[in-house]
Amino acid sequence: MLRQWVLISIGVEAVLFLFKEVAKRWNKACFDIFLGQRKKMYAEKMITMDFSLVERSETKDLLDQIKQNDFNFELGLGKTISIFDSMLSSFVSIICACLLTASLFAVTVPNNAGAFTYLNHPLIPLFLVVMMLLTTIICSSCANRSNAIFAGLVEENRLGNRLCAFFGWISCDQNRAFDFRLYDQQNVIEYYYKKLLDIFGTNGAFAKHQKGKMGTFAALSGGLSAIFTGLIYIYACLKARAGAFGIGSITQYIGAITTMSQSFVDLMESIGEMINNTPFLQTVYTYFDMPDSAYLRDETAQFHFPTDAEIVFEDVSFRYPNSETWALQNISMRIPAGCHMAIVGENGSGKSTFIKLLCRLYEPQKGRILLNGVDIRDYRYQEYMDHLSVVFQDFQLLSQPLGCNVAGCANYDPEKVLTCLRQVGLFERFSTMPKGLDTQIYKDFGEDGMDISSGEAQKIAIARALYKDSKIIVLDEPTAALDPIAEADIYSNFNNIVGNKTAVFISHRLSSCKICDEIAVFHKGRLVQLGSHDQLVAERRGKYYELWNAQAQYYTESAMGSNETNPVSL
Repeated sequence: MLRQWVLISIGVEAVLFLFKEVAKRWNKACFDIFLGQRKKMYAEKMITMDFSLVERSETKDLLDQIKQNDFNFELGLGKTISIFDSMLSSFVSIICACLLTASLFAVTVPNNAGAFTYLNHPLIPLFLVVMMLLTTIICSSCANRSNAIFAGLVEENRLGNRLCAFFGWISCDQNRAFDFRLYDQQNVIEYYYKKLLDIFGTNGAFAKHQKGKMGTFAALSGGLSAIFTGLIYIYACLKARAGAFGIGSITQYIGAITTMSQSFVDLMESIGEMINNTPFLQTVYTYFDMPDSAYLRDETAQFHFPTDAEIVFEDVSFRYPNSETWALQNISMRIPAGCHMAIVGENGSGKSTFIKLLCRLYEPQKGRILLNGVDIRDYRYQEYMDHLSVVFQDFQLLSQPLGCNVAGCANYDPEKVLTCLRQVGLFERFSTMPKGLDTQIYKDFGEDGMDISSGEAQKIAIARALYKDSKIIVLDEPTAALDPIAEADIYSNFNNIVGNKTAVFISHRLSSCKICDEIAVFHKGRLVQLGSHDQLVAERRGKYYELWNAQAQYYTESAMGSNETNPVSL
């Protein structure tokens, strides 16, 4: 009979242990998935958020706060999951411990135990329960006070956290290696390191609080818990000595009631942590509550992108948030379908703002932008974006294979990619790449990657715009990083590359404007001239003529070697 009970006990314990390990692994897997999904949630929100909000410093600061709180101090969204897990574990532990310790108080000491019979007095269990409740309340209160101080320090030292995140690894950035060696920038970093020590060093704010109230509360919490455990230990040993139960049961009762007490403390502490975590959750919700108005309007959008793309600006004015100056004012112009138009002007004249409005990255405060007579805001946002191919000055390529960079996806048409590379004059360079379209761009993921020049990167960006095969092509200074020969090659084939698509591009080199049907000249946020190159250069009092001559003088023999006149920055 004893053998059967032993076998049953071993079997049950083995099954429970197996179940415990499976549950632990499942819980860890779910939490790891959540960590990845958490980053994805932040990224998806950034993608769908109105671009006007993306560029604001307030948004960047908000996201920096979330990163610091969530990933560095485990506060915010991630903390909520861990608190819930802790609360559930504490609740289950309390139930199990209550079942195991019930007999400690129910089993009485024999009447022949002499003086030990006083342990049967009902006030003793009541006293121990009261002590357990007081210990739980005081310990959890101390722990919560300590955690509250820590949470307050996170907010107080936000600047220190940002400095640490930026300067902590900046010297390992390969792109900064030249500047470090030429300008001794490590001296600047050393200055900020000393400031960080004032916050996080042994004499900093965190250390002072650890030595003071925060450490005191944490020590008091642990000390009281140890005292209560000692009382329970004495009570159980005395009952065992009196013969209420065997010596072997002492370990069970001590472990169970200690677990119950600690579980009560953990439960109360989790509630306090949830309260302390509320401000950090509010930061997360503020971020996710930012509007996605461009996508929300898709629910009421009634129009699909037309076959032809005629663009009309009707008295459009725009100024950036928190600015009193109009970046564009009263712009009225028409870009016929299939027209190739250049946008020129000095820095700050409104060229890039014009492109951002056309691309629906911003919305004008006054006027309308029409596409075939329909306000562009009445088209479905994603469908409108699908018909735009844009190359901005600060374009970004991924450290991925060449083919993926050109196509913008993992599954692509290799022949179409090669055609685009030929059009931008990059096919010869491609032929030297060891793995063809599978050649990794940059070396972030291995030494077999290939570093490319800024000019080659710009050609890949233009090829990416061509691969998309959109009806409207927008090029913001598309040849800024190209050498003169490569630039001439791009422009000589420009009409063949673009074809009959509507094309708008910003150019700082006015010689490239000759290939365009029309040229729009911007000055101080206004459209001051519109016409062909021959028409505009003939207007000797016009802004285009002024800009043209400011550049042309550097290509004449009399100007070679002369530095008397500074070129106009366009």
